[in-house]
Amino acid sequence: MRKFIRPIVAALYFACLAVANCVISADGATAQEQASSPIVRQIALTKKQIEGVISAQKAMDEINEQVSEKPKPYLIVSEQFENAAKKNGFASYDEYTNVVENISIVLAGFNPTTKKYIGSEAVIKEQIAQVQANKQMPPEDKAAALDELDAALKSPAPRVENKGNIDLVAAYYEKLAEAMGNDQQ
Repeated sequence: MRKFIRPIVAALYFACLAVANCVISADGATAQEQASSPIVRQIALTKKQIEGVISAQKAMDEINEQVSEKPKPYLIVSEQFENAAKKNGFASYDEYTNVVENISIVLAGFNPTTKKYIGSEAVIKEQIAQVQANKQMPPEDKAAALDELDAALKSPAPRVENKGNIDLVAAYYEKLAEAMGNDQQ
């Protein structure tokens, strides 16, 4: 009996894994397309949304960690994301991601030292100056960093349409930077 069941279970496992990899690859391609087109539906953020992102981030990180350790079928993962978003006050995972994208647009323009909003282009220019001034960085690392920053300068984050978002994100800057893993600090 075991000789019969084991191959079926193994085949089923690999079939599910293959489907999951295809879905993840398709999602990766979609993400790359979206990254190249900086169209984000900008909204006026609320305190409730920002607090929801902060509280949901731990659950979202845990789901991502579980998926990276042991891949799961796409539907299960998307359901987990949806449930985590709803538990933290969002109507859906799509609403959650839109809020995160809006927060990210604003965070991209914060100077990590002064914690003041100066715009994403100015932040990138400051980072370029810091890398150029760094005498301890190996030349090949410096060249790679400058190439990345030059590319980022050519496609900075979109302009913040809702100026009230800047003040709101500034009020929660520390918590958002910590929760979202912002390495700008």
